[in-house]
This record gives sequence, C-alpha cells and structure tokens, in this order.
Amino acid sequence: MRSRWAGAAADACCVLLFVVIGRASHAKGETLGGIASTAWPFLTALALGWAASGGWRKPLALLPTGVAAWLVTVTLGMAARAASGQPAPAAFVIVALAFLGLFLLGWRILWKLARITQSSELPRALNHWNMEFAGSPASKPSPMLTILASS
Repeated sequence: MRSRWAGAAADACCVLLFVVIGRASHAKGETLGGIASTAWPFLTALALGWAASGGWRKPLALLPTGVAAWLVTVTLGMAARAASGQPAPAAFVIVALAFLGLFLLGWRILWKLARITQSSELPRALNHWNMEFAGSPASKPSPMLTILASS
C-alpha cells in the first residue's frame, strides 16, 4: 500500500518539477496559479496513465507503469493543453518527452538498481548480463528487462 502512494507521489513530483523548471526557464513566474494552470493537463494525464496501466498494482515497475505514465502523460497532457488554448509547439513536445522520460523512468531504474545491489538478485543479474554479451541466443528475453519489470 505504501509503495502505491510513493510511486504516485514520485511521479507527481516529477511532473511538478518539469512544470516549475519550464516556467522558470521562460521567466513565467512561480505563482501558484501559474504552476497550477501549466501542471493540470499533465497531472490529469498522469492519473489517466496510471489508471490505464493499472499503476496501483506495480507502481514501482518500469513496465508497464513507468512507460505508460510517461507516454500517456506527454500525449494526453499535450492534447489537454492544446484543447485549453495553451500552445504545444513541437519543440515543447520533444522537451517534454525527454524530461518526463528521464525522470518518470529514471527514478524507477535507479530504485530498481539500488534494490538489486542490496539483494541476492545482483549475482543473478550480473550472470545473465555476462551471458548476453558472451553470445547467448537473442531469442531469450533480456534478463535485465525482466528484472526491471518485476517490481
């Protein structure tokens, strides 16, 4: 139960960080109303991404929660932004994809790597990693992706 809230809060913080940094870099000011008007399309889309992926079941997983949160947040967030009369130029979409991808996926990868290094999964992960580079068949699913998705 606690990880559900932690995952949702971490994702919401990533979106808010994106908004605050973006507004600051364009000298839009840091008023609460300004932040709210910029953030609501993305926070709403984030909630929809969580709902679509069943994020409450595996909130810390890269797949499907992290990827769905990222892509739905950007896609629906931009659509909601445009529908509300706020511009969504191509450069902004690219920056949003990059920033939100780095942060919404990045914290999950870092969390999983920290968890792996503190558990017995590390030797298994390294063994599979070494086997991949030693020429194991490409038809096998990547153990690193399997481990990242198994949260």
